[in-house]
Amino acid sequence: MNLWQDFVTNDERVIHKWVHYFPIYERHFAPWRNKSLTFLEIGVARGGSVAMWQRFFGPMARIIGIDIEKHCKSYEGPGIFVRIGDQSDERFLQSVIDEFGIPDVVLDDGSHQMDHINATFDFLYPKLPKNGLYMVEDLHTAYWEEYGGGVDKPNTFMNRTKGFLDKLNASHSRGQVAPDFITKQTFGISAYDSIVVLEKGDVWRKEAVRVGAKPLFGR
Repeated sequence: MNLWQDFVTNDERVIHKWVHYFPIYERHFAPWRNKSLTFLEIGVARGGSVAMWQRFFGPMARIIGIDIEKHCKSYEGPGIFVRIGDQSDERFLQSVIDEFGIPDVVLDDGSHQMDHINATFDFLYPKLPKNGLYMVEDLHTAYWEEYGGGVDKPNTFMNRTKGFLDKLNASHSRGQVAPDFITKQTFGISAYDSIVVLEKGDVWRKEAVRVGAKPLFGR
């Protein structure tokens, strides 16, 4: 059963997701199925999604959910752990890392407030292991004022992502873009309707190599 089938046949705890997210989930999360995995979901809500992720990733996955609402603690179960705290609180996030280790995959489906998204990302993303994955969803809120959004606001996560693309290519900018942790730790960035995904990676070799026999004509 794929993730979409699991979702539409769910008759247990409530899951609330946009339908166009499911092909994106499958594309980026499928390689992690049935592997030893620590998966962190920010935002537990009614508890259905943490259970869905456990079914999807399989028995070797450890699913960690964090939420600010105390009742979410009741959604724990075998392989599912819920911790209560503010996603923008570095001390709280560090306590989760101290307990469970650094996550391999992070899905931010939390408050959707730009300040919270940025604080969580800035703390967690540099810590993710090589080949780790960081996904932020519901980024339509990056355009909504009540979430700290706006087309012209530079610190929305969507506008930051546009800057990340330059950082990803800083080594080719001839000094125009200063490299940072995005440059040094990121293999790729994918953008979709309301979702941004960053893939960790150490791209240590950047050189154009020509191979093969010398052509008869031309270069």
